[in-house]
Amino acid sequence: MRSAALALSLAALPILAGQPLNYADGATKLAGYLAHPADAKGKVPGVVVIHQWMGLTDHERKVSDDLARLGYAALAADIYGEGVRPANTGEAGKLAGSFKGDRALYRSRIAAAIEALKAQKGVDGSRIAVIGFCFGGTGALEAARGGLPVKAVVSFHGGLDVPTGYTPGPVSAKVLVCHGADDPWVPAKDVAAFQEEMRQGKADYVFVAYAGAVHAFTQKEAGGDNSKGAAYNEAAHRRSWQHMKDLLSEVF
Repeated sequence: MRSAALALSLAALPILAGQPLNYADGATKLAGYLAHPADAKGKVPGVVVIHQWMGLTDHERKVSDDLARLGYAALAADIYGEGVRPANTGEAGKLAGSFKGDRALYRSRIAAAIEALKAQKGVDGSRIAVIGFCFGGTGALEAARGGLPVKAVVSFHGGLDVPTGYTPGPVSAKVLVCHGADDPWVPAKDVAAFQEEMRQGKADYVFVAYAGAVHAFTQKEAGGDNSKGAAYNEAAHRRSWQHMKDLLSEVF
């Protein structure tokens, strides 16, 4: 795994909600977003938020702000690189696919975000979790598969597949998968293979399938038409957020 080299701007960043955070993975510059509870006393747990395939957007910034309101320091990570944002879904598919095809690189970018968050004043580096949405949900699971230093991971409507030839290993982080029961992009064979992977890894995992939900059920910008395969579902969104809150309360 590539070493995560942090930018010098980290040390100077004030601990305030809603601040840009520049960091790096090796020579690659990354541009994230840090939210921190303004009235925190002592060190607080940290949560890395991994974006969906369109890159870091207002959706992940809002999630980070919401996590800060719960008392966590949250870093909306930048997996693609500073200034690298797909212009359309075609570009997004190619860009996300390049990371899903190179899991070592994907894990390196996640590790860089973890180290960037741990480096922040007021963050308890021994209590870190990773959550992600769609493409980012796959990333959250990669953090667990890769044995990155996290207590828990949460995948919201993420892909569950692994590369050909992947050999499951032990999983120490607690795992929560929030899945749309009618998600056409995650076939039943992937669900079954993932659950078997978790059994082989002796993982402490919870898999929740939300009735009537398809892909992207937490994202309002996905619209409300299930026939498109991706749509917002208020009940699944609300319930999955509560399930995440319960897990974070347990591990932290």
